[in-house]
Amino acid sequence: MSTVLHGGPDASGVASHDFSTNGNAVGSCPAVLSALRAADAAHYPDPHYTALRSRLAAFHGVTAERIVIAASASEFIHRISAAVAQGGGRQVWLPAHSYGDYERAAQAWALQTIRSPQAYTDAALRWCCEPSSPMGQPQANLRQQAASTNGACVLDLAYEPLRLEGQASLDATQRDRVWQLWTPNKAMGLTGIRAAYAIAPEDADASLVQRIERLAPSWPLGTHGVAMLEAWTGEEAQRWLAQSRQTLKDWKTRQRAVCESLGWQCLPSDANFFCARSDRPYPDVAAALRTEGIKLRDCTSFDLPGHVRLGVLPPASQQALKQAWTSAS
Repeated sequence: MSTVLHGGPDASGVASHDFSTNGNAVGSCPAVLSALRAADAAHYPDPHYTALRSRLAAFHGVTAERIVIAASASEFIHRISAAVAQGGGRQVWLPAHSYGDYERAAQAWALQTIRSPQAYTDAALRWCCEPSSPMGQPQANLRQQAASTNGACVLDLAYEPLRLEGQASLDATQRDRVWQLWTPNKAMGLTGIRAAYAIAPEDADASLVQRIERLAPSWPLGTHGVAMLEAWTGEEAQRWLAQSRQTLKDWKTRQRAVCESLGWQCLPSDANFFCARSDRPYPDVAAALRTEGIKLRDCTSFDLPGHVRLGVLPPASQQALKQAWTSAS
């Protein structure tokens, strides 16, 4: 059985107050829900995703040829890692703290992993993420990474649509130099719908792109994944997302105050989540909290022992956390 650690539901089901996942806690986007209800699940989608690729390309202002459809961010992470290995790549560079699938995919293909602050100059594949995971902070040296011509650089933008503070480090021209990985299901409040896409750099290595395409399964997206990605590009969904960010920003301020009232040290974050050093180890009280419907994300697997990551939730959940944590003492 896999021992991979993730936030979200576990063997006990969905926690009533699940701080361990970073989806949009305002709820599910109504425009996307409407599109999902109208989706034709009785038929296969277009295997080439012609209309979807064109729509995503127009949304980002790029050519459709640069759009790579993926079953999920994790599927693309494994696929590009395989493509790099097949091309003779030997080394993958990772941030000091990062999503675990970057390393898992490298290990699956016998690629050596190195982490910041080690130099990335010899890496065939470099992973960046902004806002970063798990800390929600700017990616260090991202501009230098984008300017480098050594190997392929992937910028994971899973949390960019849920940015509540700060500004992106790269402008559109700089982004065109890297692979961009987009996973809108978090922003749309629908993490149960698995669908993602990547945008290849303008000057992408043609042989790498070809290997990535050849490694793709048939129909990586089902009808519902297509519906979500199409709806996410629409004005209604984007308007709802902008409004939800304002709500999340207010909730985040309140949640940090609740955590600080418990004696926790909250780290800075630009996203809809943040890390904090709790006043006692979370594993010591995790079981007691879970019985109260509370779940946090322990950060030991991110090499941040003594810290937890908390997605921003509504004030009622924040008060439930405060009460349960206090009672557990």
